[in-house]
Amino acid sequence: MLRNGIGRFQASKTLLAGMLALAMAAPALAHHGWSWTEDGFFQLEGVIRGIYLGNPHATLDVDVEGEIWRVELAPPSATTRAGFTEASAKVGDEVTAIGNRSRDSAEKRMKAVRLTVNGKTYDVYPNRVPPA
Repeated sequence: MLRNGIGRFQASKTLLAGMLALAMAAPALAHHGWSWTEDGFFQLEGVIRGIYLGNPHATLDVDVEGEIWRVELAPPSATTRAGFTEASAKVGDEVTAIGNRSRDSAEKRMKAVRLTVNGKTYDVYPNRVPPA
């Protein structure tokens, strides 16, 4: 009978640990993917004010008529595979980003599938690029 009680205790601990792991992963799962974006394509043109090529996603801060937009790219490996590296752009360069805007209209944020900087185009999500 004592053994059975220990088994139940271990099962409870394991269940609790699993629930905690899921709870901690929920914000990351909610952030990833496209569920936070609108369905239609959105185009943004502006001047780069910041560049980040790290995890979890590369990002550009883009000045559009005095408002800073966060343009989220692919994870660093996919962004680099698309040809976009630290040498591709600099603060002050003009950029055109095509992708999906945040569903929250108050949020100045989009997830880009294609960037054009200095006359060169980078398809960071080539399977999601809009048809020509």
